[in-house]
Parts: sequence; C-alpha cells; structure tokens
Amino acid sequence: MAGPSNGAPVIIKRKKVVQGGGHHGGAWKVAYADFVTAMMAFFLLMWLLNATTEQQRKGISDYFNPTIPVNRISGGGDGAFGGDSMFTEETMSYSGTGALERKVAAASANDEGEEAGTGEGGTGKAPSELEDVEKALLARGGESNTMEQLLRHVVTRVTDEGLVIEIFDLPDAALFKGETSEPSQVTLAMAALLAEVLNLTTNEIAVNGHLKAYPVTLIDNPVWDLSADRAQAMRGLLESAGIAADRMQRIGGFADRKPVTQDPAAIRNNRIEVILLRRDR
Repeated sequence: MAGPSNGAPVIIKRKKVVQGGGHHGGAWKVAYADFVTAMMAFFLLMWLLNATTEQQRKGISDYFNPTIPVNRISGGGDGAFGGDSMFTEETMSYSGTGALERKVAAASANDEGEEAGTGEGGTGKAPSELEDVEKALLARGGESNTMEQLLRHVVTRVTDEGLVIEIFDLPDAALFKGETSEPSQVTLAMAALLAEVLNLTTNEIAVNGHLKAYPVTLIDNPVWDLSADRAQAMRGLLESAGIAADRMQRIGGFADRKPVTQDPAAIRNNRIEVILLRRDR
C-alpha cells in the first residue's frame, strides 16, 4: 500500500477572459462626437448673435428662409420638374403657369399708375420704388465702418402703408440727448443719410415718434409731448437735409403705446419711424 505523498499540492488557476464588445464597443465614441459637434454649433451660434447687428441677423435669417425665388424666370431644366418651380402660388414664382394671372394683374396696375402720374391720386409703381429706396439705404453699410455703425440703428420693413425705416436707440448710442428732443450726432448723420436715399423718389413721408414706458409713479409723464417733439425734430432735420417740405404728410407722437419688445421700459422702444408712403394710399 502506497504511503502518503510528501509532494506539494497542484494548484490549477484558470483565467477568465472577458471579451470586449469588438466593433460594437465604440458606440459611445459616435455619441460623443455628435455631442461635441452640437456644442460647437451652439457656441458658433452664440458668437454670431454677439458679433452681428440686428440688420445682419435679419439678412442671415432671410437667406435661410427665402420668400421669393432667386430668379423669376423658368430654369428650363430637363430634370424631374422640367424646369418648373416648387414654390407655392403665394410666393409669386413664375414658371410659365404659376401666379401668371396675379403677375399680369400687378403689371396692369403698375401701368395704370404710370398713366395716372405721380401727383395726388396717382398710384405709380410703389412696390418697386420702395424696394429701390430700401436697397439703396442698406447698401450704404458696406461703404465705411462709420456707415456700418450708423446702420446698427436701422431696421426696415415694407408694410401696406409703405416702407417703414425704424431708427432706434442703442445702449451705447442714443438718438437724442437725455430726456429731450435735442438730436445727437447719430441722429444728425442719420437724417442726412435718409434725405439722400428718400430723394430717390417723390413719395410722401410720415414721421412717428415712440418712447419706452416711464414709471407709473411719475406725476407728469412726458411720453406724449416728448414723442411728438422728437418726431417734429426729425421732420425738421430731414427738411434741412434736402427733403421738400410739401412731401411731409403727417407727424405723429405715439408715446409708449406701441412697444416693440416684451419689456415696455426697454431702451429699444425709443425710436423714430420714417415712413415712405405708397402712392396708392
């Protein structure tokens, strides 16, 4: 019978090999790359908002949200649409059929306006004239840094009434000195610029004054008188800069009744509107 063995016990160690996900283990990298890309786009957006003016931001917005075709004539292509436009009837795109009746009607109205003349009661080609003035004004921004700084105060829009040129206060540059109707250097320069572009037409002009809201605790709230006085001051500056006095149709002071921001007391509400009126109104 064999005796007990004096040899050391045999220990067997088994290593547990953990297999990685292989090519499935890199999904987090894709998610992280998407996150970094989104953050880069976010910070780029924040930088653009800080580095551009309100007018430039409006131009960027219009570029990505066009409301009119770049070219009003058909492309004549031989692709899926055969050169036709995908725009709806409301966009006034012209591809041989779309909006044809409306364009012909508009052309007829312009022809009648030309025959009626430019005097009182004549219609003229108001939309084209308003667009020309708007383009001439905004084009001044590329002439010099001084002109670009001046146009930071300007926003334009075409309404049923006409071309509205809105000139507003900035935190670092007010249109008038303190709580008075005495124009600042910005307003003097702006009046000269407006007189230059407004003289491209003979349309009548209206000037409206608007103010931010003052505390309700004031016993004597100056908004009505001050808004009217500032509108009168702008009228005088425009006439001094070369606008004929008989083109001025009306002056209005709207106090703080028509704010353009959610905060009625915001400085952005201090503004002057110079309106180039349509001939057919």
